[in-house]
Amino acid sequence: GVEAVRATVRACIERGVGYLTLFAFSTENWRRPEDEVSILMDLFVRALDQEVGKLHRNGIRFRVIGDTSRFDPRIRELIAAGEAMTARNTRLTLTIAANYGGRRDIAQAAQRYFAEHPEAAKGPPILPEALEPYLALNYAPEPDLFIRTGGEQRISNFLLWQLAYTEFHFTDML
Repeated sequence: GVEAVRATVRACIERGVGYLTLFAFSTENWRRPEDEVSILMDLFVRALDQEVGKLHRNGIRFRVIGDTSRFDPRIRELIAAGEAMTARNTRLTLTIAANYGGRRDIAQAAQRYFAEHPEAAKGPPILPEALEPYLALNYAPEPDLFIRTGGEQRISNFLLWQLAYTEFHFTDML
């Protein structure tokens, strides 16, 4: 998987893509068998340990969206350190969606909006644009292209809000 990510990042840079978001671990993945989740977490630690420095050397900004509170403290530390190290990089923003779910993202955006604007609950209906700054991917433009590999033809709770006007491409190849 890491080599596929490297190749994808290289291809994005070659083509002038500014933002790449990869779905690494969904909120639903916690339902997998415990040993499988443990292996995925170990892989995540190794990838963070081995790849973030390379991203930084190549001018790539690293971001993670999703609820990282369920992750081991070591993973949270590596994420925070990687985001801090690469914060000023501008060549490409690579976002990893980890313990992310589109429905939860929208619900949390609404909660944050109403926490900051309590008067809005009594006023006229809010416009969708009012929630956009509260979404996890608020720093990036809406995606132009969604690619799903492996034969599935669904978005699986990924960027539900952001994919409204995105072109979809599904491929059987992993």
